[in-house]
Amino acid sequence: MKHLDLSHSRSPTLRVTPRRLRFLSVALPFSYFLSACTTLIQDPIENTIPPVQKIEQAEIRSLVTEDLLNVDPPVRMPVVAVYTNSFADQTGARRSNSQFATFSSAITQAPHAYLIRALKHAGKNNEGFFHVVERVGLDHVTKERQLIRSTRESFDDSQKLPPLVYAGLIMEGGVIGYESNTTSGGLGARYLGIGTSKAYRRDTVTVSLRTVSVTSGKVLIEVLVTKTILSASLDNDIFRFVAQDTELVEVEGGVVRNESVNIALQAAIESAVLQTIEEGIQYGYWTVRR
Repeated sequence: MKHLDLSHSRSPTLRVTPRRLRFLSVALPFSYFLSACTTLIQDPIENTIPPVQKIEQAEIRSLVTEDLLNVDPPVRMPVVAVYTNSFADQTGARRSNSQFATFSSAITQAPHAYLIRALKHAGKNNEGFFHVVERVGLDHVTKERQLIRSTRESFDDSQKLPPLVYAGLIMEGGVIGYESNTTSGGLGARYLGIGTSKAYRRDTVTVSLRTVSVTSGKVLIEVLVTKTILSASLDNDIFRFVAQDTELVEVEGGVVRNESVNIALQAAIESAVLQTIEEGIQYGYWTVRR
């Protein structure tokens, strides 16, 4: 039977070789640039782009334009209507992609939802400003009213339904312009194999909003709003030879931030509604209570 002799066993030692020292000379600068990227996530590249945030649950968003919430209430709230086809995307713009063709729309196909929300929440902190009547799902409303009438007739109920509220104003217009890459640029520098670069791109979206009188058919107010959409990126890279003319190490890292097209569109529509209210007060179409 053989016995193991452990009297001469030694603990393993770590030798520091020139090759490992060269590896550390690359790893230490790389860790510095990783910390720079982490700082970038906390601090926005541009002041117009909000910082990246981790959203763990659904978020109930308020209006982007806070001034719209605080407008003074009118003496008599105007009744307005928004039809699906009266405020739609008229650009037909497709989402830009340099690698392959895409058929996804760059603009949401339901911009009327943002308009209805802006009208409904206008002056919310001061009793509201508009009465918004349902016209997007008008067919559903009329069908339900027919069901109520038929049910009441079956039970000999003579109670009549009140008439639907009609609108004195119709809000029309839509997204009439979307231009991508209107302005682009960048800046970079490299020293001793360590470099950094910054690039940006600007897109623009244009919204038209008209306030039409139902009784006369006249366009009372017309507003045109253009909103900029900003995209920015920051890249860091390291390029170094670990061994003389034999081994090459190249490391890259970066962060890209794109402003949401939907939020930009929402801000443009809310600004158009706010401008409509201000011009309506100026022209005397409605009077506010101070």
